[in-house]
Amino acid sequence: MPHSPAFTAVLFGLRGCLVDFGARCQAPGSEPVEPTPGALHALHWLQQHGVPCAWLDDAPAALATHLSQALPAGLAAPTAASSHAPWPAPDACWQALMHLKTAQLDGCVLVSGEPRLLQAGLNAGLWTVGLASCGSLCGVSAAHWQALDEREREHKRGKATLQLFSLGVHSVIDQLEQLTDCLADITQRRLKGEKP
Repeated sequence: MPHSPAFTAVLFGLRGCLVDFGARCQAPGSEPVEPTPGALHALHWLQQHGVPCAWLDDAPAALATHLSQALPAGLAAPTAASSHAPWPAPDACWQALMHLKTAQLDGCVLVSGEPRLLQAGLNAGLWTVGLASCGSLCGVSAAHWQALDEREREHKRGKATLQLFSLGVHSVIDQLEQLTDCLADITQRRLKGEKP
């Protein structure tokens, strides 16, 4: 994105965003851990562009550690969930940004499929991107999602999209495969002077 304001940092939800399509995993080892579609590409793209990233989750530490094993080792991990107020309080977002040594809120983005985390991002003053298909609002595994017929998928996607926009998120995409285009759109909005 030449001649555009750079992104300061990108925070991601863990379950239903980077891993655990549908945010269904409740205990370590209960299901195989795989990155969601586009997750590794998005992280690599952001790394290439020098944008620091971290993940957030309110899962118990053992589950979060189990799920994060599917992610690149260099991806910043959050502080302990017990050390800050629960979502939708903005504390976890601010602590993650401090962990990344972020000097300003301008250009910070939160990407998640979890409504409470997105609300925390809004409360923290971040740009927010909701994930309609792979988050907790649809709540189905990747295999189940693929098995749905197009009409059922469109219904679930549409319902989740409406719920995310009703929260006040700035953008909604299906999965992380569309993140680079979404960030380009946010860049254009920022160039026009829009603030989160």
